[in-house]
Amino acid sequence: IDNTAATFGGLLKFQRTDDKPIFIKKSLSSPIRIVYASTGITSSTTKVVGDVRAKKEADPAWFDDLLQQYVTLVGKAETVIEEGNMEELGKMLDQNHKLCQDLTVSCKELDDLVDAARAAGALGAKMSGTGRGGLMLALTPTEELQDKVAKALEEAGAPQVWKTTFA
Repeated sequence: IDNTAATFGGLLKFQRTDDKPIFIKKSLSSPIRIVYASTGITSSTTKVVGDVRAKKEADPAWFDDLLQQYVTLVGKAETVIEEGNMEELGKMLDQNHKLCQDLTVSCKELDDLVDAARAAGALGAKMSGTGRGGLMLALTPTEELQDKVAKALEEAGAPQVWKTTFA
């Protein structure tokens, strides 16, 4: 996935299938400005995935409900992105982060950065990747807000902060 995203750039929809994975490059009606911040913590994908698998096996109904919430959220988010509704997308990022917390793949350091981004005015923020460390992202609709959120994340202790725009 990472190699394909790096090769094509922009915004991609990825869908795993029983055959070849599906990648669709998405067009945007307006630019999407993102701030990424690192916790500086590296976690084991194998360990995190194993822990999630154990939660799924211990309570399949709970896991199925959470997964359905996630699938529904992703479907709605795709429509919201196509419409260019950044306020609603921000709310969905927040909802996604809550699902990641429920799944126990977030951590205090990620939650603190997500909270700092929101407090600085980000429309929404969430963890990204494996979790229990690693990266978070914040949605910032203007360049000024992007700069403000990036500064807030640096002040909150993020060892690395990046800004990017998808157009």
